[in-house]
Amino acid sequence: MRVLVVQNFDNTGLGQVGTVLEEAAAELDIRNAHLGDALPPDAGGHDAIVVLGGGQNALADEEYPYIPALLALIRDFGSRDRAVLGICLGSQLLARAYGAENLIGAAPEFGWHRVSQTGEAVGDAVLGALPQEFPIFQWHDDTFTLPPNAVRLASNAAAANQAFRIGRAAYGFQFHFEADRPLVRHWNTAFAGYLAERQPDWPARFDAEAERHGPEADAAGLALARAWVAAI
Repeated sequence: MRVLVVQNFDNTGLGQVGTVLEEAAAELDIRNAHLGDALPPDAGGHDAIVVLGGGQNALADEEYPYIPALLALIRDFGSRDRAVLGICLGSQLLARAYGAENLIGAAPEFGWHRVSQTGEAVGDAVLGALPQEFPIFQWHDDTFTLPPNAVRLASNAAAANQAFRIGRAAYGFQFHFEADRPLVRHWNTAFAGYLAERQPDWPARFDAEAERHGPEADAAGLALARAWVAAI
């Protein structure tokens, strides 16, 4: 199993997705696209693609000129029925690649929040085994409309399209299911300056919220990661 990982920002990390890919003995091909790493011309050399999050928005082509090529690459994976996983910015790019409208600044959400599965998630290969409602880590300002022919799989009050599927195995997750408590703790340090401006009370409330929500959220995220990798 050879998996292409596209990083769009420093210090994002695969988190629990990386744990499960290691369990599966997958070969990872990591491209730091935001630092100038070239993207493959097509999906021919890989079984799946993971597109991670980032601080930029999904329409930032001028600052990140690789984005149009990444959109085409995502579509090529989908057209070959190869697994696609977009997380946060990755989900926004997946949505854009398939014709959705990106809504910049329309859905700010941070911390552990609950999401609910839709009726369409029942029996879904990735979300079907999870509880109908669960907490998960969120960190985003933007959202998007549901792409044509996509299936909405999870939602909450902040963002209607928390998870969706296109075709058999192209999944977008607005929430950070890869972010278990150790990864969130790393982000607390890596993005301390940003958090001090935008979430100044976060250091004081982190431990209590991690204790309250973390075990259930980590379990849900690990189950999602294992189910998606099984779909490759």
